[in-house]
Amino acid sequence: MGDLNRPLRVLQIVPSVSLVYGGPSQMIRGFSKALAGAGAEVTLATTDSNGDVDEPPLDVPLNQPVPESGYTTWYFRCSPFRRYKFSLGLLRWLSRHAQDYDIAHIHALFSPLSSTAATVARWQGLPYLLRPLGTLDPADLRKKYRLKQLYAAVLERPNLAGAAAIHFTSLQEAAISERFNTQTPDLVLPLGVTPLAQSATEPIDVRAKYGIPADCPIVLFMSRVDPKKGLDMLLPALEALQQEGMPFHFLLCGANPQDRAYERSIAQRIADSPLQARATVTGYVDGDLKTAILEAASLFVLPSYYENFGIAVAEAMLAGVPVMISDQVHIWQDIQNSQSGWICECNQASVTETLREALAAEQQQRGQTAIAFAKANYSWPAIAEQAIAAYHRLLA
Repeated sequence: MGDLNRPLRVLQIVPSVSLVYGGPSQMIRGFSKALAGAGAEVTLATTDSNGDVDEPPLDVPLNQPVPESGYTTWYFRCSPFRRYKFSLGLLRWLSRHAQDYDIAHIHALFSPLSSTAATVARWQGLPYLLRPLGTLDPADLRKKYRLKQLYAAVLERPNLAGAAAIHFTSLQEAAISERFNTQTPDLVLPLGVTPLAQSATEPIDVRAKYGIPADCPIVLFMSRVDPKKGLDMLLPALEALQQEGMPFHFLLCGANPQDRAYERSIAQRIADSPLQARATVTGYVDGDLKTAILEAASLFVLPSYYENFGIAVAEAMLAGVPVMISDQVHIWQDIQNSQSGWICECNQASVTETLREALAAEQQQRGQTAIAFAKANYSWPAIAEQAIAAYHRLLA
């Protein structure tokens, strides 16, 4: 490591920081800022990717250091494979500068950029951690199974075997993850959330904007619109409660830049349903509107089939919104033990029953509990201190 009196030099590598990709891209900025605040010298290497098909690249300076909130970002052109957020330029830069860092933290497996970056780090002798983002979950590995087995044999198994540690965000994620017969140590470290910025402009009246009565509970889904998120259970559950006469308005906030067809199919499913009168599909939201929606929500819902952490869940909790999640969102035990929300199983009957219970209950108390728990357990400064201590242990 060299001079122990100088700051630890940490390199973060992630395929994209565009918020259209959801939690993984969102967390990396907060994590890098917190690591820098805890005394590390942090560089973030990424691409200008901003959606795989129909969005222009990020409008950012390329191939040069860009000062951020206490850390530095290097953006590289996403080329030649835009669909896979790949960048030859980033890999060339890493090959030249790997020796400038003490440790690398690489986010995403089964991503060509992350996989090849780990390979370069291994060849250059740069110690690195891998954060799988749920890709080692058996449920996720079943998708494109044969291709992933081949990919793992060629790239990911050697990368896992050569890593200083695998960063899991919950004990449950660590317990169920496939390791491909490697013996790499685990590092279990949750993710943090950044408090929502308060708007300096005129507050947005979400109920007026979407025509929601003042006394009608708002059920909020705010995540990537993806088959794994359990919308195939949630929408029928909402329809059943609508038939029972239970009052609510459903806000679906999210997009899927990698699968616009699925995103459109969900919007059409709602438009063709009686739920249409009680639902609003907003598309992707951020900034002041996102803050206003979270502040207005009565209940946050995410009945995912698998979710290694669920940054959107923690973000809702920090905003004081109680949550209803499935027992396959791997922080469910935190939610259950802290009484910050309700837990369902991954079947339609359980989603319906739990949603009925949550809407009939007093939500304010659980919302206050959610805030306190999120502040105590999903705080970036505390997580950054733990991460730096872990880096030093691994390097020692």
